[in-house]
Amino acid sequence: MSTDGHAEAPKRARGTLSIQSKLLIMLLAVSVFSAVVVGVIGYVSGSDSLRQAAFDRLAASRESRATAIESYVKTTSDSLVVYTRGRTAIDALADFTSGFEQLESLPSNSAETATVDKYYSAYFVPELEKRSGNQSDPSVFEPTNRAQEYLQYHYTVPFTDFDKAILNDDAGDGSAWSATNARYNDYFRTVVQRAGFDDALLIDSEGNVVYSAYKGVDLGSNVLDGPYSTTSLASVYRSSMASNAVDYVGVKDFERYQPSLDVPTMWIASPVGEGGTVSGVLALQVPLDTINGIMTHHGRWKQDGLGATGEVYLAGPDKLMRSVSRELVQHPKQYKADAIAAGTAPSAAARAVQVKGTTLLQPVDTTSVNAALRGMTGTGVSTGYLGGENLTSFAPLRVGPLNWAVVARVDTAEAFAPVNDFTRTLVLSTAGLVLLVGLAALLLAQVFLRPLRRLMAGVHRISAGERDVVVDTGSRDEFADVGKALNDMSRSLQVKADLLEAQQAENERLILSLMPPAVAKRYRQGDETIAEDHQDVTVIFADIVGFDAFSRTLDSEESLAALNGIMRGFDEAAARLGIERVRTNRQGYLASCGLIVPRVDSARRTVEFALELQKILTRFSDQNGAALTLRAGIDSGTVTSGLVGPSSLVYDMWGDAVSLAHRVQGSGNEPGIFLTQRTVDQLPDTLVFEQSGIVDLQGIETRVWRIDAENSRV
Repeated sequence: MSTDGHAEAPKRARGTLSIQSKLLIMLLAVSVFSAVVVGVIGYVSGSDSLRQAAFDRLAASRESRATAIESYVKTTSDSLVVYTRGRTAIDALADFTSGFEQLESLPSNSAETATVDKYYSAYFVPELEKRSGNQSDPSVFEPTNRAQEYLQYHYTVPFTDFDKAILNDDAGDGSAWSATNARYNDYFRTVVQRAGFDDALLIDSEGNVVYSAYKGVDLGSNVLDGPYSTTSLASVYRSSMASNAVDYVGVKDFERYQPSLDVPTMWIASPVGEGGTVSGVLALQVPLDTINGIMTHHGRWKQDGLGATGEVYLAGPDKLMRSVSRELVQHPKQYKADAIAAGTAPSAAARAVQVKGTTLLQPVDTTSVNAALRGMTGTGVSTGYLGGENLTSFAPLRVGPLNWAVVARVDTAEAFAPVNDFTRTLVLSTAGLVLLVGLAALLLAQVFLRPLRRLMAGVHRISAGERDVVVDTGSRDEFADVGKALNDMSRSLQVKADLLEAQQAENERLILSLMPPAVAKRYRQGDETIAEDHQDVTVIFADIVGFDAFSRTLDSEESLAALNGIMRGFDEAAARLGIERVRTNRQGYLASCGLIVPRVDSARRTVEFALELQKILTRFSDQNGAALTLRAGIDSGTVTSGLVGPSSLVYDMWGDAVSLAHRVQGSGNEPGIFLTQRTVDQLPDTLVFEQSGIVDLQGIETRVWRIDAENSRV
């Protein structure tokens, strides 16, 4: 019996078999070996056949959809050249341009201006923000010339339904432009509605959108210097005019187009003219629904041989989708969960569900897409854009200047479903033999089970927390080597435990740097809600005014270095004056005095700190040629501090004093140090103030004073 209470295994006798010999005997179980070999060969053969059949179906679907896209773009391009070389388009552009020029000379009309401005602020911009999820400034889109304002007043503003706007042939204003619209609007309306375009625009040689079928907010704008000068519409216009060839067709990839409420838009444009003379451009807005209809076979995936999970989609060079995801169409909730799990930003996934489309939203940075964008054609098995294993067939799709990837995919679970039946039959047929061989292997395993148990006992002792565990297997074969490795691991765990203890000490130091010791103690004890009330605390909210303008002259690293330098000076001043920093952001600094260490002169210290901050900014401005000033709000009273956030802890403070300091700080448009009445009451007579105003917090009014820094002495 050993001293540790465990029975010792008998010594291994000379001439006994080694572990290697015992394993060789077990491997002689020919029946198991044969069964496995036959099963593997049958499985591989069946899988290969089914895989090839699935790939062939995917390749056929991919080629079918790619051909349809190429045919659509070619047909549209050919039709567009016919339109632009026809007399109707040539005469229409000339007449619309002439009418547009007459409108530019009209005197301004304040009533029309007000009506158009109200349309942008009350209807268009709110709808754009709702659709895009981003805030917009109405003034960016408002008309910049008289003709644009006039046309939008008579043809855009009266309609919130574009389907009604396109039916308006004449606004009845008696202008030459309206007379031209009455002659040609029916022609372009027929082109747009019959072919299913989102819009048709006529743009003159100066870049003015002199006609729009749907009379949207781009009517009358200038694509060269107006609000849409950076859009793909402006780009395709420039390339069309630069070609100076009436049979040129320009195609631009999908891009979010604000006049269409940020819907992804594709443009096809061609110069208008005759005899080699170009007078402008006709641009057709290709609808996203048309591309989606082609790629989804109008929702008939199964009829296209794609089963229950297959689809064909397009991807652009930015590795974003150019068509809709099948799963989004059929199972939007499941799509959102799968997309987020696969790495798509939650905001993008939610947006895709909201707008019912994945174009320019869903990332498709997959192996198949990358290969296709590099010009490769092929098939393979890879992870799909929604996760999971997919069979894919991919190829590049060159449509004019567009560099797209077309990918057909289907879940491997569906593609290889037939192989499961084959596998099940194979498993059942060999189950009996495997069972017999398993029993024999179990008997053989008992031969060397005893040293294995010793190893397991050692592992359990290590897992139970014991240190310096040493295991003797009682043998001289490979188990002895494993025992030696286990002993080495035990020593390694001891070293790592020591390192972990050191790390825990470092974590303790970091916790104390984030919160006061008393709060840290409660946090370690498991308190989830930690808050304390503090009396006679003075709070300061300080903002750096002018830093944004200064940082625009710097690159990002220089801007951050400058801000860090300023904040370092603030922190040094705070430490010197007994001020406790609570938090900072890019331009703001929230601090207090008397929160952690009670002080009877917290108000005086805080004012002195604010004056010091002003000096720091003045020195920085003098040294760097900047114009930085301070706008600070100070209040004294009761605050509450504690830990905020269940997952990412932040030590913060709140209360009326904090809210009032923030309100006071924001009460004035000019820089300065602003104080409440109750803070002023605690300050010495050597400080000079001037009344700045009155703020209201929850129905309670208080005077706001501004300190005269030049005539004050702390």
